[in-house]
Amino acid sequence: MKSYTAKLTLLCTSLLLSCTVQAHSLQNKLYDTGETIPKPRVMTGFIEMQYARGIPEVPFMDEAGQAQTLKQHQGKLTLVNLWATWCVPCLREIPELQKLKQQFADKNIAIVPISIDEEVKDVRPFLNQHGFNNYSTWLDPNKNIEQIIPANVVPATYVFDAKGNLVGFVRGYLDWTDKEVTPYLEKLIAKYAQ
Repeated sequence: MKSYTAKLTLLCTSLLLSCTVQAHSLQNKLYDTGETIPKPRVMTGFIEMQYARGIPEVPFMDEAGQAQTLKQHQGKLTLVNLWATWCVPCLREIPELQKLKQQFADKNIAIVPISIDEEVKDVRPFLNQHGFNNYSTWLDPNKNIEQIIPANVVPATYVFDAKGNLVGFVRGYLDWTDKEVTPYLEKLIAKYAQ
């Protein structure tokens, strides 16, 4: 019985420690983000964080198998959109994010889709099947993103400042084509992409 209790205690302790390590990046408060930008109704689900959070550098890969990191987008407001082939609302967001990317092509913003599908071989055929032939995405079959943020809800979009710190997020579908989104994003760029 003593051996069982010791093993159970060890197991519980290791589980607790692993949860603490995963939560660390969200606990790493770097600076007060100041007064929040007033949100239009369509952005109700968006949370602008009171404190920017520092994040670890984690690897992803592009469709060619090349390593990628969020660090390459420093200097810009970066929107990371988590999606998956099995996510129905993601199908609605993909064309909206494509349009947004084109609309903001000359602005200080990067829009980075990351597929969390475990079977990377299914991602490109899925995109092509739905007419998204020119939609490039990063891949994260090992869910490295979870070292930074939770990946238990898709679609989800996380916002990073020019130094790569997490400053906001929306979990769930957002209508990126709503006319009030563009002015709000421009205010986020002015505040965080400097």
